[in-house]
Amino acid sequence: MSDAHSGSPQQGPKGQDMWGGRFERKPAELMQAINVSIGVDRRLWAQDLAGSRAHAAMLSKQGVISRQDEAAIQDGLTRIEQEIESGAFPFREEYEDIHMNVEARLAELIGSAAGRLHTARSRNDQVALDFRLWVRDACDRSTARLKALQRALLAKAKAHADTLMPGFTHLQPAQPVTLGHHMMAYVEMFGRDASRFQDARARMNECPLGAAALAGSPFPIDRDATAAALGFDRPTANSLDSVSDRDFALEYLSAASICATHLSRLAEEIVIWVTPQFGFAKLTDAFTTGSSIMPQKRNPDAAELVRAKVGRIFGGLTSLTLVMKGLPLAYSKDMQEDKPPVFEAFEALDLSLAAMAGMIDDLLPNTERMAAAAGAGFSTATDLADWLVRELDLPFRQAHHITGATVKRAEALGVDLAQLPLAELQNIEPRITSGVYDVLSPQASVASRTSYGGTAPQAVRNQVARWEGLLK
Repeated sequence: MSDAHSGSPQQGPKGQDMWGGRFERKPAELMQAINVSIGVDRRLWAQDLAGSRAHAAMLSKQGVISRQDEAAIQDGLTRIEQEIESGAFPFREEYEDIHMNVEARLAELIGSAAGRLHTARSRNDQVALDFRLWVRDACDRSTARLKALQRALLAKAKAHADTLMPGFTHLQPAQPVTLGHHMMAYVEMFGRDASRFQDARARMNECPLGAAALAGSPFPIDRDATAAALGFDRPTANSLDSVSDRDFALEYLSAASICATHLSRLAEEIVIWVTPQFGFAKLTDAFTTGSSIMPQKRNPDAAELVRAKVGRIFGGLTSLTLVMKGLPLAYSKDMQEDKPPVFEAFEALDLSLAAMAGMIDDLLPNTERMAAAAGAGFSTATDLADWLVRELDLPFRQAHHITGATVKRAEALGVDLAQLPLAELQNIEPRITSGVYDVLSPQASVASRTSYGGTAPQAVRNQVARWEGLLK
């Protein structure tokens, strides 16, 4: 997708004839092989046709082309759309890219009027427009996928607002929480991911069409009209910037990379939870596979593949960043390499989001196993320290020290804190009363965490209700 002049291109049977007044010979085969991009950018056909329709309508309204030529162009573009949708369109490598393929076919269908379509534009602003339209759609698609995943998480959180499970730090038992609270943590993460895609979309929603090759156009074009026709908020304000930057694609990849990190974390937890050693949950046959040699195996391959696809998405961000980092203004052919990493990252993210929503729906929590593990590892030790602060008016650091000694004694006796005799507790701190047992069970610990955003069941239900409203 290299520079093309902003007048009417010469038409001919070969791609180079479209820009060929300066050239006498065909490109070498290797030049053709490295230059062609139709195998990648053919997926931009709908965006290319939309841009051409808006451009032709504007040129006609401004008196740059006749209404008869515009009508012929619009009819030809409709026929091309029908051909592509039916699989009859002849994509040809000799025309390099989607823009020249469409224009060449338009010339075959309607004749010389097709040559007027390229007035006041270049392939540089064409591809900037097409790619921006595509990435804008990708933002919308990723946002929709995220909302579907959030709804799956919300349903699980609502059903398990009271289900006890251990909360971890360093993957060691820390404090009891509920499964609903754990699910809601990911609702929040994916909500921020959705907002990043929405923010990126808002920033990219400016139309580069009319910037032409790099300097704008001498024709009396109406860039506000084409921007409005294509659903943009406004035209881009600088023609050099319009054709030379791909920060909108980088921003999509950045948001996708952060989202993929969250997906990978959740996938890792599912992988851990379904091991026999944890036994916190199961996945059905729908999202597991077997082994070719070990008949007992049920492998969480879907989760593992989601965890792995983060590499493709991170790779896309790195790849495009390196393509763009050293380019002078305005367009360089390097930018033909902008689309493969974005397309690949989008496909990986789109599939991963759909698969994760399916896995969350499919996940079968083992509530008894989770509840039993919720009290392991002296997980209510912090509750004991808080009780000492509240009831005995001790400084927290002193309460922390007493609690540490209590844990040490319980460990020596091989019992949980709630099973430690009162006499043992009073040997460490004489003022402790039997009221301490009200806070030493996992149920009591969870129920006490009523602060906003806490794990108490009602607090979880409040957050579920809030998100259900946001996602309507």
